[in-house]
Amino acid sequence: MADAIVAKGLIKTYGTVKAVDGLDLNVPEGTVLGLLGPNGAGKTTTVRMLTTLVTPTAGEISVRGIDVLADPTSVRRVIGVSGQYAAVDEHLTGFENLEMVGRLYHLGKKRARARARELLERFDLTEAADRPSKTYSGGMRRRLDLAGALVAAPPILFLDEPTTGLDPRSRIGMWDVLGQLVREGTTLLLTTQYLEEADELAEDIIVIDHGRAIARGTPDRLKRQVGGERLEITLHSADDASAVVAAVATLGMGGHTVDEVSHKVVVPVAEGTDALFEAVRRLDAAGIRPADLGVHRPTLDDVFLQLTGHAAEDADEEVKR
Repeated sequence: MADAIVAKGLIKTYGTVKAVDGLDLNVPEGTVLGLLGPNGAGKTTTVRMLTTLVTPTAGEISVRGIDVLADPTSVRRVIGVSGQYAAVDEHLTGFENLEMVGRLYHLGKKRARARARELLERFDLTEAADRPSKTYSGGMRRRLDLAGALVAAPPILFLDEPTTGLDPRSRIGMWDVLGQLVREGTTLLLTTQYLEEADELAEDIIVIDHGRAIARGTPDRLKRQVGGERLEITLHSADDASAVVAAVATLGMGGHTVDEVSHKVVVPVAEGTDALFEAVRRLDAAGIRPADLGVHRPTLDDVFLQLTGHAAEDADEEVKR
């Protein structure tokens, strides 16, 4: 399988700041690569370099075998891009926005109109097609923006945090649309702060921190690397900790922690649901009634704490320039 996107030794500096620091990546055709990291990790800068919007300080990039630096115009013909913020004209209707994009791609009036209607239907925007986009909800504007990136039916799609700011229902709806695009053969590179989003969509994930790749693997491999699921038992009193550990420690994959401040016992487990039911049974048999009991799945902070020793900072993604 040929690689649709390849980057080698990618570097971008702004003054003394390295936004991206020697990043390598490859995305085989028809697959999904997720760039996972917090704000400030270098995700947006990477996407901008890959999509011809920013010139790298150093490194090589090819998209569908086309040298991005040598022939950016040809690259733009085969990609679609959707940024963090919906790039729609608020004074145009949804239909007019998509028709305009089609005309800019030189599809011709008839084809541009037909394509706009197809995408409005696909993204469940038909009823709002003739309303000014400024009246759209955040989720509707996001869907319209993604539809705009698909007007020319590009074989490669770059999405920068496609579901940021969406409610859970809208996020799941977006995942469904993106999954269908990939099943139809689209190559997708997406950035996200959400481990569950990368888990849902990406076949391969690169975790980046301060512009560097610090881990790469499938979602399952990455979750195993950060310890999988955790059984968390919150106690009424720290005095119960030893009894709880004695009851549930063997449910884990080895090791446990006791937080005496929060009165919490944490046990890494392989199968969270099974461990939860067994923990309830054992604690009941031991006459222990915890204040709270649940299974905690890895979050982005868990990934970063495991891989870097620090939590994911909430920094600005964009470097002032």
